[in-house]
Parts: sequence; C-alpha cells; structure tokens
Amino acid sequence: MIPEKTIQLEKGNNSSNNMGGSIVKWLASAISYIFHPLFIPTYVFLFLLKAFPYEFADITDWQLQMKLFGVFWLTAFFPAFAVFLLWRLKFSDSIFLRTQKERIVPYVITMFFYWWMYYLSRNFQDQPIVLRFFFMGIFIATVFGLILNNYFKISLHAMGIGGATTAIILFSIYYHLNFGAVISISILLCGIVCTSRFLVSDHTNKEIYTGLAVGIGCQLLAYWFIM
Repeated sequence: MIPEKTIQLEKGNNSSNNMGGSIVKWLASAISYIFHPLFIPTYVFLFLLKAFPYEFADITDWQLQMKLFGVFWLTAFFPAFAVFLLWRLKFSDSIFLRTQKERIVPYVITMFFYWWMYYLSRNFQDQPIVLRFFFMGIFIATVFGLILNNYFKISLHAMGIGGATTAIILFSIYYHLNFGAVISISILLCGIVCTSRFLVSDHTNKEIYTGLAVGIGCQLLAYWFIM
C-alpha cells in the first residue's frame, strides 16, 4: 500500500502544478489582450511621440491628442466595432474569430482602414514620414493575411508584433539613432507575445511563424518601396 503521506504530497504537488499552470495561462491571456494586433498601430504612434517629439513640433498639444485619438479610432475601434456587429448580427459565432471563415470580412474591413491611414499619412506634413511605410506595411500584411487565410489560420498577433518590432528597427536605421535597448525590449516582447499564443490559442507552429514572417517581410517591403 502507498503511505498516506505520499498520497497527500502527490495531491499537493498536483495542486501546485495546476495553480502554476493556471497563472501562466492567465498571464498569457493578459499579454494576448494587451498586445492585440488592433492596438499595435496606436502603440507605434505613441512610441514615435515619445522618441521623436520634434517631428510633431508644428502642431499644438490638442492637435497631437486628436491625431493619437484618430489613429486609435481608425485602426482599433472601428475594426473592433465591425467585429462586434458581425457577431451580434449572427454572421460570426464568436467575437474571437476562431475560424478562417469568420475572419474574411474583418480582414477586408481592417484593410480598408489601414489603407486609409496610409493615404492620409501621404498628405500630412506635420507627422513623421516613417508612418507612411509603417501604415503601408500593415496594409500589405492584411492583404497577405487575407490570402493565406484561405489555406490556414495565420496568427494575427504574430503578424502585428513582428511588424511593430521590424518597424522600430527600421526607425532606428532611418533616423541613424542607436535604439539598442528599445530594439532588445521589442524583440523580447515579440517572443513573449508569440509564446503566449502557443499557450492559449489553437495556433500551430506554422501559423505563428508564418504570421511573424509576414509582419516582418511586409514592413521591409514597405520601407524599400516608400523610403
């Protein structure tokens, strides 16, 4: 017979492991929400505000706040609201877009808003020129994402964080500045976000690595084309 103490120890270890696993999954879920791909353009714009304030020197604080609000409104709120409407109108089973079919219309809607942001960035003279290639890059990424969605459920999180990390590296190259610490943190966050998707989603390695490659490649392509 197995001693009662041994059984109790095993139960305690199992409980600890379950609790530890729950905490890890909770953290992974929180990271997935915080670094949702819809928030990435707003984060990048905030980074530019902090890193290159002189690029916005010709506009007032109120205008600056409105620009930030506009980026969030067009790249995060409206696409998210469209997903909510699709769900409420029974065109999708979940706001989490778990299937490839459910992602088609949101892809098209997001593509429109990303293209609009790129179009606006071409005409504005009071904001960094690097926003042109960044917005074009995320637009191209959604185009590739829509095409690849016909074959497998590419990871949007990996696409978004991969594009943001690459954009920061390209900002450093364009402005000839040493962003060693920022780039290191960005790469670390990229790894954390992708790992979180492994833990709390049903994505395969192929879907996450492809998303990462698309996000990186599209920013490089846009930089080469625009700059």
